[in-house]
Amino acid sequence: MNETMNEIFLGSAYFGAALTIGAFMFGRWLQKKTGFILFNPILVGLLICIAFLKIFNIDYEAYNQGGKYVSYFLNLATISLAILLYEQFEALKKNYLAILLGILSGVLTTGLTLLIFAIIFKFSHTEYVTLIPHAITTAMGMALAEQYEGYVSIAVAGIVVSGITGNVVAVPVCRLFRITEPVARGIGIGTASHALGTAKALEMGEIEGAMSGLSIAVAGLMTVITMALFAGLY
Repeated sequence: MNETMNEIFLGSAYFGAALTIGAFMFGRWLQKKTGFILFNPILVGLLICIAFLKIFNIDYEAYNQGGKYVSYFLNLATISLAILLYEQFEALKKNYLAILLGILSGVLTTGLTLLIFAIIFKFSHTEYVTLIPHAITTAMGMALAEQYEGYVSIAVAGIVVSGITGNVVAVPVCRLFRITEPVARGIGIGTASHALGTAKALEMGEIEGAMSGLSIAVAGLMTVITMALFAGLY
């Protein structure tokens, strides 16, 4: 049975993509039907895909024959954020200093918070440096974890968790703290939860989406620059 399922996935270039898209669409339907915050489409889709692969014992390589196409189009979607950024260029010029300081404060807060947790929970140095880049994109986070001799697989898991968490709690947190300024909301979401958070920012508005997309790149560069500083503190 398991060999048959693996053969189906390996024999179809789109089976993994169909599973991913179908799981996400079910998650969207479930969220609209119930209105429950934890029924986030990305979270629900992720859990369905994991359960499906585990139940049928399907290799990740077999799934990724089609799943990789979803990643390809996600990369294109991320690049297309530049269009929104161009359309909001006046807002960027008007608020450039506040935007840069906001992103920097987010990067520093992320690093200092992790340092405090590392001290409290007595992380090893390797575990600590693994989790420092958890709020930036996967490609940059993996490179930093590898450069500083951390656990790359755990770094990826941390990045995914931070992204999903940001996607789920972005709207409630903004409501709770009465953050209504679109630029501030976009900067906060993009700095804390990279591309997955930006997906939620786009749902909130064009300005939020554009500023969140900008924050992904700037926060990533700032994390690369400050990584050596934080790595040397513990």
